[in-house]
Amino acid sequence: MDKQVTEKDVWNKAIALLARREYCRVELLKKLKSYSVDVEIEPILMRLEESGYLCDRRFTESFIRMRVAQGHGQIRIRFDLKSKGVQSDLVQEVLEAQENDWYQLANELYARKYSASSKELDYKERSRRMRFMSQRGFNIDEIKHAEEVFLSED
Repeated sequence: MDKQVTEKDVWNKAIALLARREYCRVELLKKLKSYSVDVEIEPILMRLEESGYLCDRRFTESFIRMRVAQGHGQIRIRFDLKSKGVQSDLVQEVLEAQENDWYQLANELYARKYSASSKELDYKERSRRMRFMSQRGFNIDEIKHAEEVFLSED
């Protein structure tokens, strides 16, 4: 016997999800729609935002901090947040507010990843390293700077 999912059940599901981690509005909407197709989700999301349980800004700040700690660059972070449905102007605003030094982050990742390898770089190895760094979301200037800093250290 199937139990009818009520608005209260959807609210409790949303609270349980938000208790584990932050969600953006679009991401939570998708989760809740898969939980129940019968209940109207928008009013629940509005109540969650009014109550302070759901906040795209807080999610974006948390997501950026997490990805920076994992060694991801600005390009990758923007792409991931866009795929989650966060507005690009909010992403830009939060990135500017956090004032990360992307060159320094690229230097740290490059040094951590390649500290055990030899400093002799042929074309193939340089390409492999640049591909790795660009997949992590760093632009070409940040990658070249990190490579130069790494090679200049003896």
